[in-house]
Amino acid sequence: MKAVRIDAFCAADSVRVSDAPKPEPAPGEVRLRIAYAGVNPVDWKICQGAMAAVFPHQFPLTLGWDAAGEIDQVGEGVSRLAPGQRVMGYCRQYGTPVERGTYAEYICVPESLLVPIPDSLALMSAAALPLPFLTAWQALVQAGGLQAGETVAIVGAAGGVGSMAVQLARLQGARVIAYSRPANHSYVKGLGAEIALDYQALFDPSPVLETRPDLLLDCSGGEALAAGLERVRTGGRLVSIAGQPDAGRAEALGVRAQRIVAKADQAQLEHLARLCAEGRLQLPEIDVMPLASVAEALGRSRQGTVRGKLVLEVARLCWQDQVIV
Repeated sequence: MKAVRIDAFCAADSVRVSDAPKPEPAPGEVRLRIAYAGVNPVDWKICQGAMAAVFPHQFPLTLGWDAAGEIDQVGEGVSRLAPGQRVMGYCRQYGTPVERGTYAEYICVPESLLVPIPDSLALMSAAALPLPFLTAWQALVQAGGLQAGETVAIVGAAGGVGSMAVQLARLQGARVIAYSRPANHSYVKGLGAEIALDYQALFDPSPVLETRPDLLLDCSGGEALAAGLERVRTGGRLVSIAGQPDAGRAEALGVRAQRIVAKADQAQLEHLARLCAEGRLQLPEIDVMPLASVAEALGRSRQGTVRGKLVLEVARLCWQDQVIV
């Protein structure tokens, strides 16, 4: 099969598609034939070794954690999923080294990592959703404890996680302040943000808003994370998915701050599928690139200017006699 594998940490712009053995499902696993793989910032970070201290690795390593496709084969003991089903999932397996990835024609994973895709949702769109949704939900609801009537500021609101977070915050009944590049202000407002501000507003020492947010979700890290911490009200919360908050400064400001790393959760992915089936979740802007352009896709992700989501087309699959894209 074709896959994007690396034998050592390397520059993201040097990766290429190569040949790899076709995997066989172990007991409790299914083999997924991948149609599309979502591109996430963690992918280029893993490629370049930036996550080596966070996740154990084993080479050769196939990149990618998000996927949508069809069940190709099931292992012994699998009962929930069957060959031919369209499924999507976040395929990071906790408790094992980072090794199997979704930038490939096939991957074998425990069936608990995958959920059926609603008939109304295209495979291309499904591949863009699992990790961004899980990250946004776990950051806002689980870690952030966002409640109806509260104000949440989202830094990096136009990206994959940000696009999900704006909508999930609105579904929770919260008021949303979105920080993004000015070119993306109409986009984030279309997702449900009440106020859209330039990133530079974070660094303005004068008050920008009469009401400081109860919760700030940082999707950018670095200087934006440090500046965002200063914006949260006393007694408020900050959750970052991109960097470790300054614990001393957070304590001095009276802000509860933490960093999270998203985990696979079948129930939450099923909730995502229901929201999509009910039409309650607007899809982010999706840009599709062929698997052969993986180096370019990772480069764009690394630049941090992607609006919505990048998705790699691995293979076109047929579903009910129609090509589903």
